Amino acid sequence: MTKPKSDLFRNLHRKGDPLILLNIWDAGSAKTVMAAGAGAIASSSWAVAAANGYEDGEALPIDLALHAMKRVVEAVDLPVSMDIESGYGNTPEQVAETVKRVMDIGVVGINLEDQVIGQNRLYGIPDQAARIEACRKAAEVAGVRLFINARSDLFFQAGAGAEMAVLEREALARAAAYQQAGADGLFTPGLVHEAAIETLCGALPMPVNIMVMPDGPPLETLKKIGVSRISYGPGPYLSAMESLVSQAKLTYGATSQD
Repeated sequence: MTKPKSDLFRNLHRKGDPLILLNIWDAGSAKTVMAAGAGAIASSSWAVAAANGYEDGEALPIDLALHAMKRVVEAVDLPVSMDIESGYGNTPEQVAETVKRVMDIGVVGINLEDQVIGQNRLYGIPDQAARIEACRKAAEVAGVRLFINARSDLFFQAGAGAEMAVLEREALARAAAYQQAGADGLFTPGLVHEAAIETLCGALPMPVNIMVMPDGPPLETLKKIGVSRISYGPGPYLSAMESLVSQAKLTYGATSQD
């Protein structure tokens, strides 16, 4: 019997041999990444929103977001994970309803962040744990081994050089609570300090996801220090748009000089 895509996705998270995700924004970009040899597909909420003419932060209507991801699932043969931002709802019940709709289109993984949409603050640990627990219960009812990647924006909010202090003060506590609530992995975008990343990977039994950033460690270093999942966020979309901008300037700039 063929393994379910949820199991395949889960098994790709390995220390020393991490899952590497060039995040996509539509079915076309997903097919391109798959053809290049990707083991799984994951969206970037920022990129999906931008590709549809919206700002990040759940400005993209959930129906449009789900339609875009349904096209992705239908276009590829790989496991698909969806960035659902803060779950399109504040309460555990609202987030669980979003997750049900996500699973209905064939998605086997989600990113769920602890940022309160529209506010410069995070959900308290008990509140975010309750939201994660609601996701897990919804998945169990549906019979799906959904991979819940619990994203914490702690390090985006920390000042430069504060990574170790934030790690010791709150990140480890959040990670423990999120795992207890049913999270399968911890995603810490904004964390670029090599020693802090290595400490986090060593302290947690669950996979750690790091986002590639210009001032962060290179790919090979992230592999060596225990990262289990490496993602690129909106980077691939931004690179594609930079190429389009250059071509547009050459095309229309040349035309305007005739």
